Amino acid sequence: MAAGPAPTLLSGATSPEGAHTRIRTEGRRTLAMPTGIVIIAVARTDNERTIPVRATTLLRNMLAVTSLFVLGVRWEDSYLVVPARPRWKRPRCGQCGEICPRYDQQRKPRRWRALGFGEIRIYLEYTLRRVTCPTCGVRTEGVPWSRHGARFTHDFEEMVAYLAQRNDQTTVTRLMGVSWRTVGRIVDRVVTERLDPSRLVSLRRIGIDDFSYRKRHRYLTVVVDHDTRRVVWAAKGRGSETLKEFFDLLGPLGRKLLRTATIDMAGGYIKALKENVPHVKVVFDRFHVAKLASDAVDKVRCAQWRELKGTDEGVAIKGSKHALLKNRWNLTREDRQKLSDVQSNNRTLYRAYLLKETLAKALDYRQPKRATDALNDWLAWASRSRLTPFVKAARTIRKHKDGILAYIRDRETNGLAEGLNNRIRVVARRAFGFHSAKSLIAMIHLCCSQVYINPRLP
Repeated sequence: MAAGPAPTLLSGATSPEGAHTRIRTEGRRTLAMPTGIVIIAVARTDNERTIPVRATTLLRNMLAVTSLFVLGVRWEDSYLVVPARPRWKRPRCGQCGEICPRYDQQRKPRRWRALGFGEIRIYLEYTLRRVTCPTCGVRTEGVPWSRHGARFTHDFEEMVAYLAQRNDQTTVTRLMGVSWRTVGRIVDRVVTERLDPSRLVSLRRIGIDDFSYRKRHRYLTVVVDHDTRRVVWAAKGRGSETLKEFFDLLGPLGRKLLRTATIDMAGGYIKALKENVPHVKVVFDRFHVAKLASDAVDKVRCAQWRELKGTDEGVAIKGSKHALLKNRWNLTREDRQKLSDVQSNNRTLYRAYLLKETLAKALDYRQPKRATDALNDWLAWASRSRLTPFVKAARTIRKHKDGILAYIRDRETNGLAEGLNNRIRVVARRAFGFHSAKSLIAMIHLCCSQVYINPRLP
């Protein structure tokens, strides 16, 4: 078999022995250097035109960084070092981006890690200048390939953030070769840059809920926008003072534009809404209203079981919990038989079950007058039922009656906030929890605030 044409090599690449090599782009063969550097090689035929490409040009195109001059390339240990500099001559403030006079220059060059070629790591190298910014003071200059204060290029951080949206952080650390804390800092920088600054503008309908991120009552307050279906704000803490920070951030105009807030009857949130936005219509979530009755039924069942344990009446209510708490349309044949046994043997528990179902029916009405009459009848019945859990539930519902009737008029629920809370719980669980509320909030915005990441993919 005849030997093929010898490959020609790219100019500008330096082999480990110091030989100056050259590549021309006529073919697609790959030549591996003895030290592990993979150099693109080509096969040239007599009929093909030779198009020489400098190594610096090739590297600049592969790094996909505009406003960049590649000054060369060298091999150190097991990675490539690419000396580079910005295209602009006058330095710019790394914090605000304004062109500023030079203050001095650092002695040692700084390196930024870029996306590698397979197993080969690549570092950009440049000696930074410091500038005197009239706004920010003395700062290091900005570079076009990296964010201020970062040691990674834009493409590298974009890839890390993209993977963090879809994987746990341990997987990201193994794929990208960085530490756990580094992933968190990269996510924080990307979210700070990409989070929509207009998310708090023109809010009309919001949902407010809390999220427990650690044991011993460590909570976050999460605010969602019903119109855009995303998380717009999150902060550490739960109560009126925490929610007040959100309203202070909105400002007078933003607070004035608010119309509706859905919550779960938490006293701290109700207080903050009354003090900061008294004109907003407060809607209590139907799920939490119905849950008051379901919890009351279960308390009555437990009390009856303790009282009748060991008797025939006790046997009749044993195993009836799920049948008592299910919706009527979800009952199986066995559930209906269990309810029939409860009706025949324990009128007290069956009366509690009827109270629960009657409240659910009252909440199903779409006409405000019929719903109001049904709710008033239920409150009267529950208050006279001589069932302590239902007397307490009736007292709570009477206190929040206006917000419950607002649900019947508008059919607004806090389901969006609860659904996003489930997504947040998935984010927290796949990371096996977060020690820092700040890190979790950054991940919440990355995954639940419609932050779009566009990494360079094949």
